Amino acid sequence: MGDLLLVRHGETEWSLSGQHTSWTDIPLTDNGREQARSLAPLISRFRIGAAFTSPRQRSRETAELAGFGDARVDPDLSEWEYGAYEGVTTVEIHRTRPDWYLFTDGVALGPPEHPGESPKQVGERADRMLAKVDAALADNEGSVVLFAHSHFLRVLAARRLGLPPSGGSMFLLATGTVSRLSTEHRRHVVASWNLRPQLLK
Repeated sequence: MGDLLLVRHGETEWSLSGQHTSWTDIPLTDNGREQARSLAPLISRFRIGAAFTSPRQRSRETAELAGFGDARVDPDLSEWEYGAYEGVTTVEIHRTRPDWYLFTDGVALGPPEHPGESPKQVGERADRMLAKVDAALADNEGSVVLFAHSHFLRVLAARRLGLPPSGGSMFLLATGTVSRLSTEHRRHVVASWNLRPQLLK
């Protein structure tokens, strides 16, 4: 069985400012585009059998610049929906909720069209995506690569390893990075995490 590669999209203005970004569809910065391009040689070390991307332009653009313009768009790869915390920083949230932590507390209720997701809901979505990953691994030779977002990919990694969604808190994930989940003795393991091409030179 191939590996599962997790790619967080390149830098955006809101990832720089620390604003929570789920449905707000903002593009990569120039630096984010360069980050995305630099991922191509790193990912090319693997034989990729299937590629999926979040529908958000920051992920789709990262996939395209990394050499995967034909990646399959899947809504289940969207970022954790932040509800009332969309566009708000953790520092601002802590002014009224000093002990708030996304992975255990979830988000405040947002507008009807974007109410937000609980950790359980994000975990269930990650499980759906992992079922698609497993189907792709069974149908194709090689590995699967996912282009998506920090908090969602952290939850997905936790679920892959048999942890609850809150376990995603243990997996820091920077912009423009590749992480690899593999197997050892038929068990899912972290083979590498949060890699940038320049760190491998």
